[in-house]
Amino acid sequence: MSITAETFGVPLKKASEIDILKPLKNLITSRYQTAEQESYIGAINELAKLRSSAVCRTLDYHDSSLETLYRYYDQIVALESKIPPSEIQIPFKWKDAFDKGSIFGGRISLTVASLSYEKVCVLYNIAALQSQVAAGQSGDSDEALKKSAKLFQSAAGIFTHLKSVVHGSVQQEPTPDLQPETLAALAALCVAQAQEVVTVKAINDRMKDQVVAKLCSQCEDMFSEALKHLQKETLKTLWDREWIPRVAGKQSGYHGLAHYHQSRVCNSKKAVGEEIARLKQAVELFKAAQTRSGDATFFEDSVGRSQRALEEAVKDNDFIYHERVPDVKTLGGIEKAVFAKPTPVAEKFSSSFTDIFETLVPVVVQQAIVSYDTRKQEIVSTEIGKLRESTQLLNSILASLNLPAAIEDVGGEKVPASLREKSLSVSQSGGCEALSKMITELPELLTRNRELLEECERQLAEEKDSDNQLRNQFKERWTRTPSDKLTATFQTNAQKYRKVIETAVTADSTIREKFESHREGMELLSAGPDNLAASLPSAIANTNGSNPATQRLKQLMEDVETLKAERDAIECELKSATADMKEVFLNALGQDGSINEAAMSTESLGRVFGPLQKQVKESLDRQESLVKNVQEAHGEFCKAATGVGGERETQLKKLAAAYDIFNELLSNLTEGTKFYNDLTQLLVNFQSKINDFCFARRTEKEELMRDLTQGLANQNLGSAPNPPAHHQEAQGPGGKATAPPRPPPPAVNPYQGAPQSTPATATPGAPPMAAAPGAPPQYNTPQVPNLPYPMNPSGMPTPQGYGYPSYPVYTPMPQGYFPYYQQQPPQQPPAGYPTGYPAAPYPQQPYANYPYPPQPQPPQQ
Repeated sequence: MSITAETFGVPLKKASEIDILKPLKNLITSRYQTAEQESYIGAINELAKLRSSAVCRTLDYHDSSLETLYRYYDQIVALESKIPPSEIQIPFKWKDAFDKGSIFGGRISLTVASLSYEKVCVLYNIAALQSQVAAGQSGDSDEALKKSAKLFQSAAGIFTHLKSVVHGSVQQEPTPDLQPETLAALAALCVAQAQEVVTVKAINDRMKDQVVAKLCSQCEDMFSEALKHLQKETLKTLWDREWIPRVAGKQSGYHGLAHYHQSRVCNSKKAVGEEIARLKQAVELFKAAQTRSGDATFFEDSVGRSQRALEEAVKDNDFIYHERVPDVKTLGGIEKAVFAKPTPVAEKFSSSFTDIFETLVPVVVQQAIVSYDTRKQEIVSTEIGKLRESTQLLNSILASLNLPAAIEDVGGEKVPASLREKSLSVSQSGGCEALSKMITELPELLTRNRELLEECERQLAEEKDSDNQLRNQFKERWTRTPSDKLTATFQTNAQKYRKVIETAVTADSTIREKFESHREGMELLSAGPDNLAASLPSAIANTNGSNPATQRLKQLMEDVETLKAERDAIECELKSATADMKEVFLNALGQDGSINEAAMSTESLGRVFGPLQKQVKESLDRQESLVKNVQEAHGEFCKAATGVGGERETQLKKLAAAYDIFNELLSNLTEGTKFYNDLTQLLVNFQSKINDFCFARRTEKEELMRDLTQGLANQNLGSAPNPPAHHQEAQGPGGKATAPPRPPPPAVNPYQGAPQSTPATATPGAPPMAAAPGAPPQYNTPQVPNLPYPMNPSGMPTPQGYGYPSYPVYTPMPQGYFPYYQQQPPQQPPAGYPTGYPAAPYPQQPYANYPYPPQPQPPQQ
């Protein structure tokens, strides 16, 4: 006995061509340094080509097509582990696999801007293509049959897996082919066909009838389960018209084969009565299979073989055994042998897969690196803030004592050497004019950043208004995710940028106030050493430059300069100290499967910054004793000095203070200008992501509107209304048409011709005619039935004014980036942003006395 497995495959989904290059490039640009960006451009181009080959063209039902799909799916999984799926805001559009379209429009489709949705659709296509390749295998080859069974089981496993994950991945109503009920039906169908292939191979290999009967019985059971799924009211309109008859026929056919092979077991045991009963049942089931499938040739060979066996058994029983033929219902059930089971989804499908984004680190490693950098920046900011605050205090004390100018101005006429150096330094740095120019440029830089942020907020507001308008118009039929849920991170990020800009405005104001209050002294220093002498009052002094008090102060001033130089060196070391934690975290992830970031970061930071923190503490302690010695020596110096020079000393103190403020403002303005430029780049990246989000939402909106329109165009508006009763022919009791009754003769008006006492009043308008029974409601607003998938009404307004551009991705400020002036800290300062020291002009900035932050780290997601 030899039969053939007549299996069939599941149709594939079809994807639309989309631009994945620009959104991915924007994402890479916002997350990586320029040097790293170039290395990923080629990988992005390769991914675009791979997608086009895998999902945008019609695939042959061949192993090579499966390999292409495998590679693309594996690449998506690899990329998903390195970039959160929600950050890749590309409007992926996929059409329903079972929808054939109509004359009114295209097929049902769904557009979702999420890599998870793309992953689900590609995985569905893998299962569908596996079933098609399995169905196309030759029944003459053992290897082909084994491959067919393996692919059907794999497809069943994928459909079963998708059933549990599709709603979490799509997060809105999926197309009919991705509904859990549909996927359950496809899984049942594929596993039944896998069992069928195994059963056919067992029959063709002439295995024992008892084994074959068990396999056939299980096959019948699986096709019965598949038929139950396929015949559900919500699903049966999806399938190809041959699916249900074919599966119903197979269920009867394999039930018949189970009885036939069990009859052969009975024959070997000389149980002729049971043999005849099972053969009769087998013949009936084979004929039922032909009837149910609509194919008169279905199981034709099995029908003939069973009939011949039945005739022979009846003949033997009549002449030899004379056994009673039992009712088949009283016979015991046939045991079942399960071979086919859904295969778990493989971690990797392609045996030759190579990750084209191999150099991208996993998301958990990226997050660990961001946390490490935050901890590191807090330490650097804190220690540098301590040094700068302490140095500023030291400078203010020296300026109040007129040091070191007092010990250099022993003649009372010449410009002290230290003041000459300060004047020369100020003039070489551009002087007061340079500061004035930088201050003038601040409003322009501020305006540019404000405009960028306002444009971002405008686009988010427009997108939200459009979504709310359409949601109010279509009510429950507008099924896509509300904007508020998708833009929460964007809105939070925009608020943080707004606070940063407001803080910067306060810092700019502080800069201007300091500049104006010390402008006169800075202008004198800017004039140069030669012009400075004329501005200094003369004084008579007879202080001996060689007396012990003067010599002690000179030595202490040298100690002060040494201390400042050491602090500059410590600050440079703090800024340049690094530790490559990428490899450390990667190794930990590879060995343990997880990363204990807090413990690993603390250990590394302690090793790198512990010695530097110790040096900072020692420097602060040395300053305390140094200031005490300077004040004591200055007191002795003042006792030894004679002569009157109060006005000159006041001017020297003013110039010394102006010099310190000049350097402070120059540093602040330099870092402030850099801050604004860096903020501009962050806002440009932020705007780019919002552009991509808005573009993806617009595409998604247009697809949903189109589907709704097609659904309204295709819906059945009902039969034509019945004509009103007064337009219908009168019918007699027998149902025959009869003439209407003759109207009564007109009554004679006795007052005809008499004048009317009052003018005739207009009769009120007739009430609106009631609709005839069975007529559809008036067509004001189309009544859409409960569709399994959203579809779109004509005349739907399309919102204007979008500068359509990506999905909510949080672009945080660089670590340690909260700029500027130290005001009272907020109740809950933003996480991850170190606060500065209270003496600095700009709030919430890492370096206590420098309002603008240091070079920012690249924005991390």
